[in-house]
Amino acid sequence: MGLMSSLSNAVSGLRTNQDAISVLSRNVSNAGTPGYHRQALNIVDYNTENSSYARTVGVNRAFSQSLQTYYNRQVSDTSASNVMTRYLSKLDGVLGKPGSAGSLDTLVGSLKNSLHALATSPDDYSTRADVVSHAQTFANRLNELSTTVQGLRKDTETQIQSNVTTANAMLNSLDEVNKRMLDLGMTDTARASLMDQRDRLVAGLAEIIDVQADYRPDGSVALMTRSGVGLLDNGPSSFNFVTAGALSPTTQASIDPELNKVGILTLTTPSGLTIDLVKQGVLGGGELAALVELRDKTLVETQNQLDEIAASVASVFSTITAEGRPVTQQATQASGFVADISHLKSGNDILFRYSENGEEQRVRVVNSTVNEDYVDASGQRVVSFNFGSPPDAGQVASTLQSRLSFLQISGTDGNLQILDDGPEGTRDITALTTRGTATGMQQGELAFSLFTDGAKPYSGSTEYKPGQIVGFASRITINADVLSDNRLLVQYDLDSPLGDASRPEYVLKQLQGMSFVSGTTAASNYGRHQLNGSLEQIVGQVLNFQGSTIGNAQRVSDHRQLTLDTISEQMDADYGVDMDEEMARLTQLQSTYAANARVMSVVQELLDTLMQAV
Repeated sequence: MGLMSSLSNAVSGLRTNQDAISVLSRNVSNAGTPGYHRQALNIVDYNTENSSYARTVGVNRAFSQSLQTYYNRQVSDTSASNVMTRYLSKLDGVLGKPGSAGSLDTLVGSLKNSLHALATSPDDYSTRADVVSHAQTFANRLNELSTTVQGLRKDTETQIQSNVTTANAMLNSLDEVNKRMLDLGMTDTARASLMDQRDRLVAGLAEIIDVQADYRPDGSVALMTRSGVGLLDNGPSSFNFVTAGALSPTTQASIDPELNKVGILTLTTPSGLTIDLVKQGVLGGGELAALVELRDKTLVETQNQLDEIAASVASVFSTITAEGRPVTQQATQASGFVADISHLKSGNDILFRYSENGEEQRVRVVNSTVNEDYVDASGQRVVSFNFGSPPDAGQVASTLQSRLSFLQISGTDGNLQILDDGPEGTRDITALTTRGTATGMQQGELAFSLFTDGAKPYSGSTEYKPGQIVGFASRITINADVLSDNRLLVQYDLDSPLGDASRPEYVLKQLQGMSFVSGTTAASNYGRHQLNGSLEQIVGQVLNFQGSTIGNAQRVSDHRQLTLDTISEQMDADYGVDMDEEMARLTQLQSTYAANARVMSVVQELLDTLMQAV
C-alpha cells in the first residue's frame, strides 16, 4: 500500500470517527429526552485493489415496528382504563362506603328506625318530626347523588370536546411530518429527529383514540382505528363534537337522531365522508371510548339505579295494597279471586299467583302505555298494556284473557275476576293482589304519599315519555302537606286519633314485605344490572354493584398500567441510550482517532524525509 493510499485511509477514518462522535454526542445529550430513539452511525467498508477505507452512509435509528404497534395499543387501553377509574373514583367518594354516615343504606336504616319509634309513640310530636327529618335527608341525598351523576356526565362532554381539539391538532401535525418526510434532501439526522416527533404524535393520539399505524419505508405513517376507519392517509381526517349543553337524567343517547339528546361525535375524512363515531361503534379504545361509555352507559346505569331506589321508597309509603276476595263459580266450580281495579292508575299493577301441576307461577299485570309480555329478573311474568282511564274492567279482562287463555278471566263494574280451570284441571289460583297509589292524605287509606314527584304523587306512570321513573331521584321531595303538619304521618282520616299507630305499622309492613324489580320494559332491562327485592335489599344491591364496578375498573387499570410499564421498559432497553455503552464507545473512538492520527503523522514524516532526499 502506497503512502497516499495510507493517508487517504487515515483521513477517511478520521472523518468517520468525527461523524461517530457527533452521533454519540446526540445520544448522550438526549439520554433523558422522552421519545428519543438511540442513533447509530451506518459505516460501510470499501476495498479496492490498492487500498481499503470506510465511509458513513447515514444514521440508523433504533426502531421495532411490532414493539411500537403493541405499545400504541396498550397506550389506548390504559388511557381508557385510567379515565374510567378516575370518574368512578369520584362517584365512589360521593356514594360513600356501605354503613358509613350519609350512605344510602345508613339513611334507609335511620328512616326505618324512626318509623319503629313512630309506631310506638305516634302521638309524640318530636318522634313524628324525626320521621320527617330522616325522610327529607333521604330525599335530599338522592337529589344530591343525581346532581353529581349528571355533573359527571357533563364533565365527560367537556373532556370529549378538549380531546377532539387536541386530536385534530395532532393529526394536522402528523400530516406536516408526512409531507416533510418526502424531502429527499433532508439529512439523516433531521429525518431521525422527525421520526421521533412522528412516534410521539402517534402515541399521543393513541391516548385519545385507538389507532393502528402503518409505518412506511419513506418514514411517513398512515393511521386508522382498529375498526378500520381512516384517520390519516392522503391528508388528515377531522373530528367534530357538537355538545348537548347541560345534561339531565332524561337526556340520553339513542341511535335514532330524533331521540338522541347527547352530544354528537363525528369524523370527517379528507374525501368529505362524515361518520358518527358513536352510532357506528367506531371507538374501541382511548379516552374518547371511555368518556362515551361513561356518559351513555355507566353513569346512566347509576342514575337508573338511583331512580329505582327513589321509586321504591315512594311506593312503600304510597301503595295501596289490597288482597282480592275469594270467589267460586257455581256452574263450573272453578275458583279464584275477584278484585276492584277501578282505582288503578298508570304504573299501578295487579299481581296474582297460580299453581300448575304443583309448581307456583307468578304474573304481574301493569297498567302501562307500553304493550309487552316478558319475564323479569325475579322469574315473574310481566304483562303490560293500557287499562284505560279509568280502567275498563271488561277490556282489561279481554286483553288478559288473550294472553292467558288457560285461565277464566272476566271483568265488570270495575272488578276483575280470575278463575282456574275447575276442580278437574291442573291449575289453581292462589292469590290476587292489586297495588294502587294513594292520592289523598286523610281519605281512610293507610297508604299516603310522603315522597312525591314535585307536587304530584308517584305511581310509575308511563303516560308521558320517557316515563315517570326516569330522573325521579333528581325530583323526589317530601309532601308539602306533611312538612306543614306532621300529624298526617298518623291521622289517615279526619277522625283518627293521634295515638293510632295503624299508618306507621302499615308502612313498616310494606317496607318489610313489598318487593320491587328494576326496569319497566324488556327493552329498558337489556344490558342492565337487575335489582330485585325489598327497598333495603335494592339499596344494598346498588351499593354492592357500584363498589364492584369501581373495584373492577381499578383492577383493570392497574393491570393495564403494569403491562404498559413493562412495554415501556422494553422500549427503553431497545430504544434508549445506555450511558455506559456510550462511554465505552467514546473510549473506542478515542483510540481509533489516535491510531488514524498516528498514521497521518508517520506518513507526514516519511513524505518529509523523501522530499529532503530529493
